[in-house]
Amino acid sequence: MGYYNVLVAVAVAADSHRLVEKAVSIVRPYNGQITLVSMIANPEIYNNFAGPMFGDLRALMEEETLLFMEELRSHTDYPIDNTRIIHGELGDCLTYANQRQPFDLVICGNHSDSMLSKVTCSAVRFINTSRIDVLIIPL
Repeated sequence: MGYYNVLVAVAVAADSHRLVEKAVSIVRPYNGQITLVSMIANPEIYNNFAGPMFGDLRALMEEETLLFMEELRSHTDYPIDNTRIIHGELGDCLTYANQRQPFDLVICGNHSDSMLSKVTCSAVRFINTSRIDVLIIPL
């Protein structure tokens, strides 16, 4: 079975390069498409504490994420078709992204070292409610 339309959930972290490399290795034989999505937690909670000193934290977080996703795109030897930034929890973000454009496979990384976190990763809600294959890469 080939995967032609893959969604890769990335974070602003060096480990995300591994996720993109895995996606490329999966779609390349089928000339498939890759979409990157990054989730930003709602920063309003931080704005309440930081006040005007940090300005619009949401805009800063989005800018940093966009720059990182462009770096991922430029360091990949395969075209990245689309990038998206979504606010909220990962499971909800993956569901929303899949509703806008159906995917064959979702690739996520597990960035935690604790055993409990590996078992109850944040993609579980999506996995339990979706019929899409999910590949979780230990990072």
